[in-house]
Amino acid sequence: MMLRIKRVPTVVSNYQKEDSDEGCGRNCLRSCCLPGAKLPLYAFKKESSNVVVEKESISIDEKKELQPDFLDSLLIGEWEDRMQRGLFRYDVTACETKVIPGKYGFVAQLNEGRHLKKRPTEFRVDKVLQPFDESKFNFTKVGQEEVLFQFEASEDNEVHFSPNAPIDADNSPSVVAINVSPIEYGHVLLIPRILECLPQRIDRQSFMLALYMAVEVGNPFFRLGYNSLGAFATINHLHFQAYYLETPFPIEKVSSKKITTTNGGVEISNILNYPVRGFVFEGGKTMEELSNVVSDACICLQENNIPHNVLIADCGKRIFLFPQCYAEKQALGEVSSELLDTQVNPAVWEISGHMVLKRKVDYEEASEENAWRLLAEVSLSEERLEEVKELIFEAICLEVKDEVVAPITPDESGSGPKSREDIDALKALQPAMVQPV
Repeated sequence: MMLRIKRVPTVVSNYQKEDSDEGCGRNCLRSCCLPGAKLPLYAFKKESSNVVVEKESISIDEKKELQPDFLDSLLIGEWEDRMQRGLFRYDVTACETKVIPGKYGFVAQLNEGRHLKKRPTEFRVDKVLQPFDESKFNFTKVGQEEVLFQFEASEDNEVHFSPNAPIDADNSPSVVAINVSPIEYGHVLLIPRILECLPQRIDRQSFMLALYMAVEVGNPFFRLGYNSLGAFATINHLHFQAYYLETPFPIEKVSSKKITTTNGGVEISNILNYPVRGFVFEGGKTMEELSNVVSDACICLQENNIPHNVLIADCGKRIFLFPQCYAEKQALGEVSSELLDTQVNPAVWEISGHMVLKRKVDYEEASEENAWRLLAEVSLSEERLEEVKELIFEAICLEVKDEVVAPITPDESGSGPKSREDIDALKALQPAMVQPV
């Protein structure tokens, strides 16, 4: 039996039209409009030793020095420019937001602008790997004005920025584009090797690119997320999402219990005392070690048809992986009408504790109990999670050690954003947009 659910698709581009094959005349990223096209290019330094990427030698064309947090400022400045140009469907900064009282500090946002008055579309939710379909909307159809910059590894292992670089269609650049239906400030899409038209499935190279972006931005309030098909990704064209939220995600504050450590130094832990069960990955002798372990775990889930979501936090130092089953339950009629009426699609942001609500009544009645009730429906059972863990460990060639370790929290490790005072201090240090020369 094929499992499907109906939901209103999120509009991520102003050129997102059903059954549209338009291209010429609107400055898109397809062959009709690419010749002669130029976009800004941020070229990052690839990891070359057993340390996290250093950012001491950033240059811009003529080798002039830039601040180490240049990419953070570039992204914010370009995103705000698109806001001034009216490219977003609504002003997300005007959306009401509050921290829900309680132990976990779930964040609720009233975002009525993301709910379209249009007919819901059917999505297949029982197949994580699906072939790319050129006839459906994909990111080559976005307008070039929606793209902020190209994001690539540099050829000379130095960091460069060019405000007007040609688009090399033969090498399929990775790009950062706006989401015209933003959830939060700075909401963008990272689209690896955009012209290759890769389906929504993780591979080592693409996940490493996402980790580099987290490291290069270097802002603890900037997180990247990934939704697989069957876990509320609605566009089958490989992409990650990212935005700024200047308060801790609840998942960043929960305890974890170490399961084991890989030969490459990557520590794998169980998430404790949270409505959605999952895993935390951190450490590693190199950034590539951490990236490969997580991407191999995701590849294992893909190949075993297990929907999942990923959150990259702490500037790439911690990664959360959540196998999930909400859409499957929804398709089988096992989710209560009360939860379905909220129209909340529990993807990576909701699972991490940022509840994006579309109805004012749900926002006004938001409570820790209601958030927990929804997220508990997302989670695999303890028994099923144990089976998934065994699959993952077999895929990454690990044996579970009989090791009991006291739970570790962000407060104990010193990582991650902690308080409103921390937030205010960081905002005070935020530099103005660095202008290219």
